Amino acid sequence: MFAIIQAAGWPIWFLLLASVVAVALIIERSISLRESKIIPPTLLDQVITVYQRQGVNEEVLQKLAKDSPLGTVLAAGLRNHRSSRYVMKEAIDEAGRAVAHELERFLTTLGTIATASPLLGLFGTVIGMIEIFGSQSPTGSNPQQLAHGISIALYNTAFGIGIAVPSLILYRHFKNKVDGLVVEMEEQASKLVDIVHGERRQ
Repeated sequence: MFAIIQAAGWPIWFLLLASVVAVALIIERSISLRESKIIPPTLLDQVITVYQRQGVNEEVLQKLAKDSPLGTVLAAGLRNHRSSRYVMKEAIDEAGRAVAHELERFLTTLGTIATASPLLGLFGTVIGMIEIFGSQSPTGSNPQQLAHGISIALYNTAFGIGIAVPSLILYRHFKNKVDGLVVEMEEQASKLVDIVHGERRQ
């Protein structure tokens, strides 16, 4: 592996840094975007039960808001349970936008790596071509310098594509997952609003 890095020349270090960051972000998002962590399966039922039995107080709301992203959204709605349906929905929407922004954290960086990696690979390719042309002289070409230039060009191109493809696939996957989680939270929050305002039974 070290021999490949040496053959690829100094431009490969930018790609190696990008790959390390991409792997770290993929691991972090895989852990953070688990559905059971974002939308606990029994949370809404528990919230409805507590609300119907004893109402809400600040202690309950604070505990709920810290429970999970869904808890944050539901707590924002329950803080306005005495207000009109419109006001309650507006509070939920505001909290939902903040939660969605938090769920999308680092995805822009991962998308940027997916876009920039081929360009970094192309940069290495250009450096390799410069090495190839630099090997030409009036007395003939230097085979060693020519081979080194070809190695730089090919390895950097391959590394750039190799980093970009999985980064782009996983960026799209996480983006789609966040969208799905946000829709699910909106549905559960709407159900809570309906129940609070007596327009729906559990």
